[in-house]
Amino acid sequence: MSVTTIVNGGIKLEGDIMAGERSTGVKSGKGTNVVLWVIQTLLALLFLFSGGVKLAMPIEPMAKQAGMPGMFLRFIGVMEVLGAIGLILPGLLRIRTFLTPLAAAGLVIIMMGATVVMFQMNGAMQALTPAVVGVFAAFVAYGRWGLAPLRDRFASE
Repeated sequence: MSVTTIVNGGIKLEGDIMAGERSTGVKSGKGTNVVLWVIQTLLALLFLFSGGVKLAMPIEPMAKQAGMPGMFLRFIGVMEVLGAIGLILPGLLRIRTFLTPLAAAGLVIIMMGATVVMFQMNGAMQALTPAVVGVFAAFVAYGRWGLAPLRDRFASE
């Protein structure tokens, strides 16, 4: 008599290899995790600085320079600071780690808007910087959702 067990979405027969195992994505090692942490840290520093400047500068000169409403720029500053915190704290504390890819996805949306605005105001070359930052944020979102997801401290395996 053969015993069957369901493991990782597949069926394992006793003494057999796994049949129908579900793919969990690309195998990732420590290298992918380290690369993601480095990118997350650099992005967090960038967005903390960028958002902090938007929060610290007086509204009138900032709005005049950017050609946008001051309160909108403050809102973007708050979102950038929260996104930076969301890139680092959940993984560092290993609590609610699902927030890290969500924070990265939110920053991608902000960078998409920044790319469009920079393209309209200054041309393609100036729009390249927010586009590249957005690609890095998208890589973090993708990486933390699938390639090397962070684990909660109390998650049971």
